[in-house]
Amino acid sequence: MTGMTSSARPLLNRRLAEFGTTIFAEMSALALRTGSINLGQGFPDTDGPEEIREAAVRALRDGRGNQYPPGPGVPELRTAIAAHQRRRYGLSLDPDTEVLVTAGATEAIAAALLALLEPGDEVIALEPYYDSYAACVAMAGATRVPVTLRPREGRFRLDLDELRDAVTDRTRLLLINTPHNPTGTVLTCEELSAVAALAVERDLLVVTDEVYEHLVFDDAVHVPLATFPGMRERTVTISSAGKTFSFTGWKVGWVTGTPALVTAVRSAKQFLTYVSAGPFQYAVAEALALPEAYFDAFRADHQRKRDLLGDGLRAAGFEVHRPRGTYFITTDITPFGEKDAHAFCRALPERCGVVAVPNSVFYDDPEAGRSQVRFTFCKKDDVLHEAANRLQRLAS
Repeated sequence: MTGMTSSARPLLNRRLAEFGTTIFAEMSALALRTGSINLGQGFPDTDGPEEIREAAVRALRDGRGNQYPPGPGVPELRTAIAAHQRRRYGLSLDPDTEVLVTAGATEAIAAALLALLEPGDEVIALEPYYDSYAACVAMAGATRVPVTLRPREGRFRLDLDELRDAVTDRTRLLLINTPHNPTGTVLTCEELSAVAALAVERDLLVVTDEVYEHLVFDDAVHVPLATFPGMRERTVTISSAGKTFSFTGWKVGWVTGTPALVTAVRSAKQFLTYVSAGPFQYAVAEALALPEAYFDAFRADHQRKRDLLGDGLRAAGFEVHRPRGTYFITTDITPFGEKDAHAFCRALPERCGVVAVPNSVFYDDPEAGRSQVRFTFCKKDDVLHEAANRLQRLAS
């Protein structure tokens, strides 16, 4: 009877039964197995600024952060986060009571949703959505209500009437992501203003994921939802160092909001990782104080990479939805006479030696994104050139 359980009940909590291995793990394993270029999972293939890496080494050697850091995060980083929000967006925060350091944005999302939701609550999320959103809502016992972004006039757009109609008496929270992963859309000031007005009118909390705040292109501008009238007291803002400084493995994220909101999130967060990334927190504090030239060059470099890969994808025959933010490009495979993105992505390594991710896994209704495939462009130029060359096999 070894290995048997005494009950017929499944081992996995039923709230998580619909969530298997993440698509990123599945496709990254496929890339390794086939020796393909991995444009599926969104991590850079080069490290961020050398002086910031050296700052982490210096912290390690000086013994700063090698033991448990303070629960809310080291004071230097909390002060740097508050200064960043004030300098860029005019948001005034108390680093002692309104800033919380987390193990990346993923933990911040989990802690916020676990803290603020109860069974029976409804959460409106923009789909397609980052896969942890659905899992965290489920773990909190709440119900997710999708509002679908649909491609129109060159970008994915939010239907504000659909958003308003989705709100019920059970709606507790809006989960907003801008710049948006995976579609690359950046909500406009008009759209954000309408979201804010709805949240105030219906007295809703808002959790806003802004990890790609420094990756906006062309004429797009990132404006935090917390800056709109009536939103400061009801918004939990989340960001992280991984996407902005290309140190995704450090897992340093943060939450900002009113003392009451941050206290609530911290109450859940302290029972997840408790603390993390001690020495890296000191390094990220220095990173946030980098001159504006760093952020400008970072943004311009990624816009160039977007155009490089986007041109290659168009030449290969994809319909390309030009992103205005993030480091992802969403494409459509219907020009190839195909409609099943999952099957397309599983076959792509053998056909072209390239790995991508099907967007269908980011929808409640997979049919809504059945023909969409996402590629990342946060890679070296030679990798993007080689991927584009390999994808030309599709055109022939």
